[in-house]
Amino acid sequence: MKNTKNKGDSKDGFWRRLTKLVGYSLLLALTVFFRPPLYGQETQRAPINVNLIIDGSESFTGVRAEVTSWVNNRLDQILADGDRVTVWSAGVQASVIYSDTITSSAEREAVKRSIGELTVSGTNADFTGALREAAARQSTGFSYTLLISASPQALSSVISGPNANLLRYSRIEDFTNWRALVVGLNIDTRVRRAAGAFFGS
Repeated sequence: MKNTKNKGDSKDGFWRRLTKLVGYSLLLALTVFFRPPLYGQETQRAPINVNLIIDGSESFTGVRAEVTSWVNNRLDQILADGDRVTVWSAGVQASVIYSDTITSSAEREAVKRSIGELTVSGTNADFTGALREAAARQSTGFSYTLLISASPQALSSVISGPNANLLRYSRIEDFTNWRALVVGLNIDTRVRRAAGAFFGS
């Protein structure tokens, strides 16, 4: 008897498997790239694009010290020479407050300083603008995007709004009055590109 399963069903099943695979691959990449190295162990990898999107609303004021300490520690774990780092202040309107390639400890300190000196204003946090610009800037290669939110309302508006596809996060860490999200930028595009290559279209 001939198999009556149509090609559309096959493609639907493939999309589901591919989406899961991409999600697992992203999680594996984060585990490999961003775990703290063992004592005395030097790790080498290709340069990556690091995007830091920091809440620039007045809500950030009360958690600034804790966030700065946490982010600085995370940067010490993940940054390597050659990485391209861009820091956004998601305030009333998102803006880039730092962008450079890491070549020495001076750039690492400049990144940390930009976060510690971030100016806050208003009650709005323009996460959508920062995520959209980060996605547009994304070049080939691996990218790591970390979003820090101290504004639950602003984050909720992104999740429930028309730009929710920008906030496909693979990991979230909750703290008192703030949270950190690792965001998979352009993940839909990557899935579609892989599917197109698979089907030869």
